[in-house]
Amino acid sequence: MTESTAFLGVAHSASGRLWRQRAYDDRLGLAIAQRLGLPELIGQLLAARGQDLEKAAAYLSPRLRDQMPDPSRFRDMDLAASRLADAVASGEQIAIFGDYDVDGATSSALLMRFLQAVGARPPILYVPDRLTEGYGPNAPAMRQLAGQGARLIITVDCGITAFAPLEAANEAGLDVLVVDHHVAEPRLPTAHAVVNPNRLDESGQHGQLAAVGVAFLVVVATNRILRQRGFYRDGRAEPDLMQWLDIVALGTVADVVPLTGINRALVAQGLKVMAGRKNIGLAALADVARINERPSAYHAGFLLGPRVNAGGRVGRSDLGARLLATDDEAFARRTAAELDALNTERRDIEGKVLDAAIAEAEAHAADSPYLIFACGRDWHPGVIGIVAGRLKERYQRPACVVAVENGIGKGSGRSVGSLHLGNAIIAAREAGIIGKGGGHAMAAGFEVAEDRLPDLQAFLHARFVDHMQGERLVPVLDLDAALQPRAATPEFVTLLEQMGPFGAGNAEPRFVLPNVRLAFADLVGGAHLRLQIEGADGARLKAIAFRAAENDLGRLLLTARGARLHLAGHLRHDNWQGRQGVQLIVEDAALVG
Repeated sequence: MTESTAFLGVAHSASGRLWRQRAYDDRLGLAIAQRLGLPELIGQLLAARGQDLEKAAAYLSPRLRDQMPDPSRFRDMDLAASRLADAVASGEQIAIFGDYDVDGATSSALLMRFLQAVGARPPILYVPDRLTEGYGPNAPAMRQLAGQGARLIITVDCGITAFAPLEAANEAGLDVLVVDHHVAEPRLPTAHAVVNPNRLDESGQHGQLAAVGVAFLVVVATNRILRQRGFYRDGRAEPDLMQWLDIVALGTVADVVPLTGINRALVAQGLKVMAGRKNIGLAALADVARINERPSAYHAGFLLGPRVNAGGRVGRSDLGARLLATDDEAFARRTAAELDALNTERRDIEGKVLDAAIAEAEAHAADSPYLIFACGRDWHPGVIGIVAGRLKERYQRPACVVAVENGIGKGSGRSVGSLHLGNAIIAAREAGIIGKGGGHAMAAGFEVAEDRLPDLQAFLHARFVDHMQGERLVPVLDLDAALQPRAATPEFVTLLEQMGPFGAGNAEPRFVLPNVRLAFADLVGGAHLRLQIEGADGARLKAIAFRAAENDLGRLLLTARGARLHLAGHLRHDNWQGRQGVQLIVEDAALVG
């Protein structure tokens, strides 16, 4: 990519990125707009997101019935559902072993609510401690659950590579159902059933599912078997599975899986359920997060998700799952307040680790054009994933952050572009460099002996160098179109919202307001910048740049009052004090000229 191909000629913006316009077929965009009676720009946005004349209408109104696969198409699904139905009917003790992140918490809560609704014996919930046990099943936990009387264990959002622990579970006489979505290896763990759309012998058609989406399909399949067996006769009520889609939506958004296909339908319907505030735990969490509007994917990902996560990061790892599964209002209020306080503590810890990691990264940023690798002692393992994400955004390259204690490094990584971090970490484990590890294309976790840290860094660097074949990793900001301030109306933003929910795989439209004058810029809240911009015709628009006060974008905006700029960002409703308006959420900027 060169300056000649850069949108508006911006090859190096305030944040160091090249601006690139998303490709689309303008004739197709016009045809979509005409068929659906929409503005031409909305048709263009739909075409840029892979929609056509046949798919666009369904895209704007995603329905679960159109996207829901038959659960039986997944390998081992019928085996898992039949075993779970047997346990429900016989009153067998079931244990749920969940991961400590939002996907794990929502998966666990979903299964707990289903089992309660069908009158199963109350399940045992086990969520490992992030600091003392680490990720995934472990042999002592399996034996502990057996000692508590469990005969069936369901691992959710974990287990696909837990070979030794699940072998120990088998030796203890336990049946295990693995319900996971992480990248699998050719070898599968010892288990009664392994349900994972990312098994190597699966079609891959639904590989974007989060674990909570897989868990929902297990619930659907189990419920179907119970119905076929006559379980709901004699006055026993069959549960409405749709009532739990709010939990499914939260886990799907928070795990940053692509919001395409079934995920898009699950989240769209789940947000509608969430708006009804029927889940007492979620309602309490929304209250402490001060959400006083209709919930969106933004609220799920940035306000609710971090609070559910906080228990697993710096507090008690099972708090999130128990909150989402409870019908006790007092417990919900108390637990939501505790998670809110833990989230504040998490932010403080995160800030300190981030400062240290940036210093480490700055000292070694020149070591690799394709990797940031930061290690430190006394770094809290509960925040390293968030810090890795911040480093990835700052340096626009894959970032791994490792907290070292007692000779062991616990690491988390985030990636960019076509560099598949999960596969790289699995390859490092297969090469004997690390003991545990796995993940997705854009995120991974691992454990490594302190003396092997240089080997791991060298391995990842070499793998990425080989993949890139000498190409420069150019930070890119994808943009949809140029828009004048006068066109940013509440009615237009409402049309944009119909394209949601937005997230990974379904990017929120991003616009450039070209050649606007920065009429006003000031600090607000200590870290944010409040702006007023003016178009060539004098029309003005409010804007805000979050957490920009101390970065290059913020420094440009604070010194460019009166200057002409190109501003890039998202448009949102601004209903301050009852007045309907629009504001631009600024992500990047470039001086005109």
